[in-house]
Amino acid sequence: MSLFRTDLNETLDDIEVSEIRQFDEATSSIPDILKLTLGEPDFTIPEHVQQVAKQAIDDNFSHYTGNAGIPELRKAAADFQNKKYGLNYTADNVITTVGASEAIAAALGTIINPGDGVLLPAPIYSAYTPLINFYRGTEYRINTRPNNFVLTPEMVEDTIKANPNVNFKAIVLNYPSNPTGVTYRPDEIEALVEVFKKYKLWVVSDEIYSELTYGDTHTSIAKYLPEQTILINGLSKSHAMTGWRIGFIFAEVEMIDQIRKVHQYMVTAATSIVQKAAVEALTTGIDDGKEMAAEYLKRRDYVYGEMEKMGFEMARPDGAFYIFAKIPAGYIQDSMDFCKDLAQKNHLAIIPGHAFGDEGEGYVRISYAADLSKLQEAMKRLKAYMDTNK
Repeated sequence: MSLFRTDLNETLDDIEVSEIRQFDEATSSIPDILKLTLGEPDFTIPEHVQQVAKQAIDDNFSHYTGNAGIPELRKAAADFQNKKYGLNYTADNVITTVGASEAIAAALGTIINPGDGVLLPAPIYSAYTPLINFYRGTEYRINTRPNNFVLTPEMVEDTIKANPNVNFKAIVLNYPSNPTGVTYRPDEIEALVEVFKKYKLWVVSDEIYSELTYGDTHTSIAKYLPEQTILINGLSKSHAMTGWRIGFIFAEVEMIDQIRKVHQYMVTAATSIVQKAAVEALTTGIDDGKEMAAEYLKRRDYVYGEMEKMGFEMARPDGAFYIFAKIPAGYIQDSMDFCKDLAQKNHLAIIPGHAFGDEGEGYVRISYAADLSKLQEAMKRLKAYMDTNK
C-alpha cells in the first residue's frame, strides 16, 4: 500500500509535464528514431566562451555571487540589449537568472495575484500556462490563427471587453515565436503598445530568440514601453548554451527590486562559473549568434520548400528555428495521432500542434535545429509517410 500523501498544493492537479517532453520521451525507444522535437541548438558553445569557464574553475571562482549576478555580467547584459536593440538599460535594470525559464517564473510570480487575468496569444510555448495556474491566475487565450499567428490590438481589446469582470493584469508575448517562428514588425509592436498602455497591462516579453531573426533586426517592445515591460532573454539560443542555464530579466529599477525578492528565494543566484563565461559571450561574443542565424536560414528554406511540395501550409518563419505546419487534408487530422503514426511507421518524431494549446490542433511543429544531412533524411522519411498514408 502506498504511503504517499495527496494533501499537496491543489494547483498541481492542473499541471502536467509538457506534451513536448512527454512526446519526445515516448518516441525515444523507437528503433532508428530521428527526432526533430526539442528546441535545442545543435551548435557547440563558442570555444572562447568555454575557455573563460575553464579559467573560472582554475581561479576557484566557486562561491556565492550577489543574488542579481556579478556586476560585470549585469552591465554586459544591459550593454548587449542597448547596442543590439536600441534600449536604455544599466546594470541596475538586470537580474541574472537560471535560464529564461526561471526568469519567466520569477516575473509571473511577482505580478500575479489570485484571480488575475493573464492574456496569452495562442498557440504559444507551453511553459506559461502551468505557471499562471500555479500562481492562481487565470489565463485568457487569444487565438491568432485567423491572422497568420500575429496578435493585433483588436484581438486584445475584444478579449478584455468580452470579460468585463476580470482584472486583467498582464500579457505574455513570445517572439520570434515558439512554435510558429513568426515575429513582429516595428509598426505592429507600436500598435500593440497603445492598447497595452490603455489597459495598464504588464508585458512579460519572452525574447529568447531575438538574435535568431532573418532579415530585419529584432524589435523589442521594451523600446516603446519600458515602464510596463518585463523583458526576458538569455544565452541558450543565441550562444547554444542551453545546459549552462543563463537568463536575464530586464525591467525598470523599481520592478527589478520586487522581482529580485522572488528570484532570491527560488535559486539564490546563478552558477558563478557560468556567469563569468556569460560575460565573455555578451562582449567578445556579441555577434556569435549571427553565424548560427545564417545557417538556420538555409535550413529553414530547405525544410519549408520540401514541406510545401508535400502540401503543408505554413506561416513563413521570420525567426527562431521552427516550422509550424498545417496537416494537409486527407491525412489524420488529430495532431497527436498523426505524430504517433509518423513515428511508428517512418521513425520520424515531430511535435503535435496540440502541445501548444487547442489553437495548435491540426498542426505539427518541426525543429530545424539540426544539421542539413539530418534534415534531408527527415524530409525523406516525411515524404515517404505522406506518399503512402493519404
